[in-house]
Amino acid sequence: MSTTTLEILPVTAAIGAEVRGVDLATAPDHPEVMARLEQALQDHLVLFFRDQHALEPVSQVRFAGWFGPFEHHAFAKHHPDHPDMTVLDQTTPETDGANSWHSDSSFMEQPALGSVLRAVQLPPLGGDTCWASMYAAFDALSPRVQVMLDGLTALHDIIVPLEKAIAGGHSVSADLESIRRAWPPMAHPVVRRHPVTGRRALYVNNNFTTRILGITKQESDVLLPYLLQHVARPDFQVRFRWTPGSVVMWDNRVTQHYAVPDYTGHRRIMHRVTVTGERPI
Repeated sequence: MSTTTLEILPVTAAIGAEVRGVDLATAPDHPEVMARLEQALQDHLVLFFRDQHALEPVSQVRFAGWFGPFEHHAFAKHHPDHPDMTVLDQTTPETDGANSWHSDSSFMEQPALGSVLRAVQLPPLGGDTCWASMYAAFDALSPRVQVMLDGLTALHDIIVPLEKAIAGGHSVSADLESIRRAWPPMAHPVVRRHPVTGRRALYVNNNFTTRILGITKQESDVLLPYLLQHVARPDFQVRFRWTPGSVVMWDNRVTQHYAVPDYTGHRRIMHRVTVTGERPI
């Protein structure tokens, strides 16, 4: 395998590319291939891989680890044999909170850089995932609004989505008082800059962002809902239909995603490995 076998095919003008001609199980043995994938991730924000049937938990962890140290989510269900891997095993997806536009772990001081997600068991129909470019969301705002937002911060809080996850049986933790002490609300920029590209991206999401700081509560109550509605515009998005052997990697810093909950009563199992990121600036 070499970079000459790689095909990187954009899916939409704003976000997403399908990558062909790569075996993710052995890709870490080829630094030039991994460098090309890293560049493709910066260019397209979400990468889609089909027919990765040779990828197993140990090789998925190895592939994701090339991009940085692992994030160990305090509230997720981990694979019994692979502590760096989270297992998403769902039959009632409408209760777990992922059917809302969000950026993972933005309640943390150093939110996730990104994730590698592999389909293990799929429902007969449904279970698609959508991603949206927060570069595109920021760029679509008027220049005056961009100037107003740049420099503001917002609070991100774990409690509300965690309550949903507990109710749906998707979290291992139920002690909300201890969680509040361990994970107080975290302030991050409303507009963050990608640490590599330097591009600006909107950084508020429906799951975790509760308040914009530096303005009155009444102003926040108007501005934040507008921004949360704005990020969901279809022209910022790409939608992926999972098939056996599918793998997706995304840059969590400048995207949001939405898991479509249209397979209630059927089982969907996904294996996810997440790479830790840096504090947003």
